[in-house]
Amino acid sequence: MSDEPHSRPGEARGAAPGPGGTSQRAVELAAAIIDQIGNAVVGQRELIRQIVAAFLASGHVLVEGVPGLGKTLTVLALARTFGGSFARIQFTPDLMPSDIVGHAMFDIKAGEFRIRRGPAFTNLLLADEINRAPAKTQSALLEVMQEQQISIEGTSYPLDPPFMALATQNPIELEGTYPLPEAQLDRFLMKVLIDYPTGDEEVSLVQAVTDGHIGDRLDVSRVARVADAATVLDIQRLVSSMVVDAAVVEYAVRIARSTRNWPGIAVGTGPRGAIAMVRIARAEALLSGRDFVTPDDVKRWAIAALRHRIRLTPDMEIEGHQPDDVLTAILDTVEAPRGET
Repeated sequence: MSDEPHSRPGEARGAAPGPGGTSQRAVELAAAIIDQIGNAVVGQRELIRQIVAAFLASGHVLVEGVPGLGKTLTVLALARTFGGSFARIQFTPDLMPSDIVGHAMFDIKAGEFRIRRGPAFTNLLLADEINRAPAKTQSALLEVMQEQQISIEGTSYPLDPPFMALATQNPIELEGTYPLPEAQLDRFLMKVLIDYPTGDEEVSLVQAVTDGHIGDRLDVSRVARVADAATVLDIQRLVSSMVVDAAVVEYAVRIARSTRNWPGIAVGTGPRGAIAMVRIARAEALLSGRDFVTPDDVKRWAIAALRHRIRLTPDMEIEGHQPDDVLTAILDTVEAPRGET
């Protein structure tokens, strides 16, 4: 790490070593986590990097894509890399909030109420097809995502960190679904779109799944544990304390503010949009082996951080435009700060 007291314009240096070791050690562990997940998931390298980046930034992810593209396997493999717990909830129209967070039940033998903890008490929570449950059930995740605690019968129970919620939704099957309210969407650090694998990746995937495997059981046996929960928390603290130059912060704010008066956008992002860009940019800097954030780090993740935080005008939607199209135009227009040549 550099000890120089001044940073170049548009960059920031000076991220202090975390309690678990130096910044370089954090970089190596983050790379090892990605590599280990890759031992179980064929292809989808960008998905893996996005989920790990959000995890290191202490954020939550909304993933949109058709079933069978490796979302569950990726999260299960991530949990294995640090020995964390994993829970999956299949959201359905009849799912109740208590099915997620738990409830109080009366123990006849003990003559008292006991708390039955729901699957949300975990490190990594996969909310599968979250938009198939009504708003009341979806809202059960609001407190746990924001406060990392769960309230049952008036008592709050903190979760053991680290915690990340990853929710999925199918972009094709919209019948019988309930769109996520803006308050819920805003809790996700980023929204990730995943597509089908390439031809070569699909060949490798079919070979790996059908070679000596019985049924469709998810196999993470090749994923090694490279860290523990305490180490992950150290890396998350390191990422959160990484200094970001004022010019980079201003760049993120200008992007966010541009969405509020851009033609074709009915509702722009609030301040959380700029906050999300800066948080994920810090994680990108670490994954890239740097202790400073560049404007390119912000730009790379801007669309993922904002696509679920804006709403297009009806005319734009009728014409088939997507949020990514408009956000790309904004990024091409908003000038990034320049460093020294």
